[in-house]
Amino acid sequence: MHELTRRSLSLMVGTALTMGAATAAWSAETLQDVMKRRGLTEKDLLAAAKTYTPTGGRDEYLAFSSGGQSGQVIVYGIPSMRILKYIGVFTPEPWQGYGFDDESKAVLAQGRIRGKDIVYGDTHHPAISETDGDYDGKYLFINDKANPRVAVIDLHDFETKQIVANPFFKSEHGGAFVTPNTEYIMEGTQYAAPLLEDGFVPLEEFNDKYRGGLTYWKFNREKGRIEPENSFVFELPPYSQDLSDAGKQDSYGWGFTNSFCSERYVGGIERGRPPFEAGCSSKDTDFLHLTNWKKAEELVRAGKVEQERGMYFIPMEQAIAEGLLYLIPEPKSPHGVDVTPDGKYLIVSGKLDSHVSVYSFEKIMQAIEEGEFEGKDPYGVPIIGMQDVLHTQINLGLGPLHTQFDPEPCVAYTSLYVDSQVAKYDYCKGKVLDKLSIHYNIGHLMTMEGDSVSPDGKYLVALNKLAIDRFNPVGPLHPQNHQLIDISTEKMQLLYDMPVPLGEPHYVVAIRADKLKPAVRYKSGWDSRTDQRSPYKTRAGREKTERTCDAEGKCTTEVWGTVIRSHITPEIIEAEEGDTVKIHLTNLERAQDEVHGFAMYGQNVQLSIEPGKTASTTFVADQAGVFPYYCTEFCSALHLEMQGYLLVRPKGYQATAVKLVEGTLYTKEDYETQVKTNLETQAVIDQVVAYITSHNFKDFPTVVALVEDATDQLGFSEGAKKKSEEAAAKEDWQNAMLWANQWWQYQVKAADLGLRAKTYLEESGAQKVW
Repeated sequence: MHELTRRSLSLMVGTALTMGAATAAWSAETLQDVMKRRGLTEKDLLAAAKTYTPTGGRDEYLAFSSGGQSGQVIVYGIPSMRILKYIGVFTPEPWQGYGFDDESKAVLAQGRIRGKDIVYGDTHHPAISETDGDYDGKYLFINDKANPRVAVIDLHDFETKQIVANPFFKSEHGGAFVTPNTEYIMEGTQYAAPLLEDGFVPLEEFNDKYRGGLTYWKFNREKGRIEPENSFVFELPPYSQDLSDAGKQDSYGWGFTNSFCSERYVGGIERGRPPFEAGCSSKDTDFLHLTNWKKAEELVRAGKVEQERGMYFIPMEQAIAEGLLYLIPEPKSPHGVDVTPDGKYLIVSGKLDSHVSVYSFEKIMQAIEEGEFEGKDPYGVPIIGMQDVLHTQINLGLGPLHTQFDPEPCVAYTSLYVDSQVAKYDYCKGKVLDKLSIHYNIGHLMTMEGDSVSPDGKYLVALNKLAIDRFNPVGPLHPQNHQLIDISTEKMQLLYDMPVPLGEPHYVVAIRADKLKPAVRYKSGWDSRTDQRSPYKTRAGREKTERTCDAEGKCTTEVWGTVIRSHITPEIIEAEEGDTVKIHLTNLERAQDEVHGFAMYGQNVQLSIEPGKTASTTFVADQAGVFPYYCTEFCSALHLEMQGYLLVRPKGYQATAVKLVEGTLYTKEDYETQVKTNLETQAVIDQVVAYITSHNFKDFPTVVALVEDATDQLGFSEGAKKKSEEAAAKEDWQNAMLWANQWWQYQVKAADLGLRAKTYLEESGAQKVW
């Protein structure tokens, strides 16, 4: 122990000398020296200062970006642009055990399409839950374009809890968009297809049997789940519906969805026909759809809407007759309709038009109330005259796409795909205020809480489709480029390029970090996917393994185990060839960030077990053999010793009596030396405990959790100490020494936690109370 102290002291002195030398070197180089050496300008330094987050610092905003073809969600901080997490949604993600443990496999299974497991997705548009039109930070929703599905992510722990597959749609793009109190999540289809038929329907019947659609998924805030049985679907004409937005404040109760290919053109290059892009962009206008979801909800509640496929289905004829559906011409090939924060205007951009069109909701309502329509579409849907409801049109540039808002009234930002620019303008006065070039070919853009009733402004993120020469070459497949822009002054300033190496993100939302209250641990024995106590919860000392067989001779080996620094209990699992093996592991840790993993050779097993969590895996041991398992998270100094074996014996195996030969033999002297070390270690622990308890540690939740975990470790050490003393009383020095060493291992872990708690109190300015 004294030698260890001497070595530690030497290391600390050496580190201090190194730091002193480094500080001297730091001070010897001026800021001007760095600028010259790296070729930086004062403008570069200003941009760096606006994004730099000091070590240990936190970001003002968290952004949730779609992960495109990865099927995941990317979380990063703003302004630092540091990637914090990937959330597995539609695609298995091994680090989180998503799609590998039984609990998350059940979530992925909810997204089966026509009975098939689909293990990828094309995530497009995330949406944060809202209360009175403001982000509340409770839930995140994300859609899958490839296989029309919507997922629910609980921001309490940043995990996917539910996936719902749309039983009507064959594709979608217009999701997810929430109504102002998260009553519903909007999901619009993309490519027209038969809604009520899953079989073959020839394209020659396109106009008659193919349809578009818009789903309003009912969300239960108390349960944190979508309720398909209380959701409803609008049947729409066979146009390609695109993006949506929900009305707010003045326009509350209405939903808006734009579309393209209102020509209803069917391509077929291989048949000698011009391609889809030619036929789907020949008209000057497409159609903006208006749906009165509030009135539709009333009809559903009154029992006036029939059910199909477990949901309420509103045919076009009923929607027209009840005044639920209207159309307004919009510039052709639009990509998004965005409602202003006050709900008074709708802004639409047509990719093949240089203008943004600003529609007045007041004029729209007036036209509907007075029955002023310019006609009907081929399916009988009333068409409101575009010129009758326009507020203004603003010439911004080539390829306008998506719009977000500033806290300054009437100020908006729109992406210009062809021009590779962001335009800032006043939509009330119809005046362009500023333009900024980006790199390159921007798709969506996002301002902080920019589609809520109270945008924060400050920063804008440009989601650029092409990176080209902005980063080091990494092969033909380039990362995406998310560029951070300062919008806090009259003129926009480009601050930072962030490469995104995971899929093609389409849209991102950002929320003030202080609105998020994520947990740092689960209640002990928690099933994180169902948000309830796991039936397989196991406490220390209650671990067990059972083997049962049914009447047909099919056998199951089931394990209720625990993980804690630095061992897995049980360390040896025995099964027979052909057994179904079920392993349930509970993380006993209470300290923040003390995650354990569980991986096993040859069985496709990878669990992530956060503090308090219970995770399970099930597989068939179809081959006899030796299968090591271990913890995949570096959790302590003895992480590599956190191991075990699954031993699968052949059928009919007969064991022979063989005595285990110890690799190392220990003596009474070894035991006494270890006990002496343990007592000295306990003295150090007592000093740390005295410091902690003499300060107001209960005012610091992080320290309280560390103390709780350290107390648990000391409790375990008492059990090991007792076994050691019992073995010593029998003069079994082998087991006495080994249990004494285990006693010390628990002490070391308790000391580690205690020292972390002491350091936290010192750095946080804790007050002495006695």
